[in-house]
Amino acid sequence: MNRDMPGQCPPHGARPPEPSDNALRETHRVDAGDFSTAGEASASIRRALRRMGINPDVIRRVSIASYEVEINLVIHSFGGTMEMALDGDWLTIISRDTGPGIEDVSLAMTEGWSTATEEVREKGFGAGMGLPNVKRNTDYFDIVSQSGVGTTMRMGFKIQ
Repeated sequence: MNRDMPGQCPPHGARPPEPSDNALRETHRVDAGDFSTAGEASASIRRALRRMGINPDVIRRVSIASYEVEINLVIHSFGGTMEMALDGDWLTIISRDTGPGIEDVSLAMTEGWSTATEEVREKGFGAGMGLPNVKRNTDYFDIVSQSGVGTTMRMGFKIQ
């Protein structure tokens, strides 16, 4: 897909290396519209990082970014997954979903811009800060979206 299309935005930061076969991995399913379990995947990732003794500042940034992505999966997709891979000096989280996709990623990266429904806003979500918060809290962030197909987000965090 051409990077000049509205469904993409230039990556932020230096891309981390692909995780090796020896990477510690954890994959979580995130269901569309299920606010009762929203936050469980990001909480599980946070607990795993604490058990491993990862720097608390890194855990805080990972928690913010992964929660924002997880909530986007619940609100905007037809469901998806979040896969964490810890390998060497990098933690990578890849979010993949099926769904309507994001028509204009550059616009979606604008603070305050949101396509959340009134019902979602009444629950306290949809302020348009999710993707900007993800970018702000990652060392690497890339998003590719195709209308009618879905969205893939790759986040990288230096852990050392």
